[in-house]
Amino acid sequence: MSYQSTIISILVSLWITTNAWAGKYDHDDARRLRDAGDIVSLESIIDAAKTHRQGRIIEVELETKRDKIIYEVEIVDEQGIVWELKFNAQNGQLLEHKKDD
Repeated sequence: MSYQSTIISILVSLWITTNAWAGKYDHDDARRLRDAGDIVSLESIIDAAKTHRQGRIIEVELETKRDKIIYEVEIVDEQGIVWELKFNAQNGQLLEHKKDD
């Protein structure tokens, strides 16, 4: 699978709800924040996630937690274990890396 088709596949399966009161963003919000320079691109987060955990990305969410905008990335590895990686969306820094419950 090519890099572009991988990105398209991820974007199609991107799981971002529109519950503003819950601090979640939809794709239009994410694009606006990225274009304004308030968050790093999804592509850079995907690249960072793949350096920390090999596998297939199955879900990406963008939301606010404790006044920070967070990318949550779920990756399933070759053993079928799902990992959750949380990144600071403003600078791309890895905040948390754990098995998903």
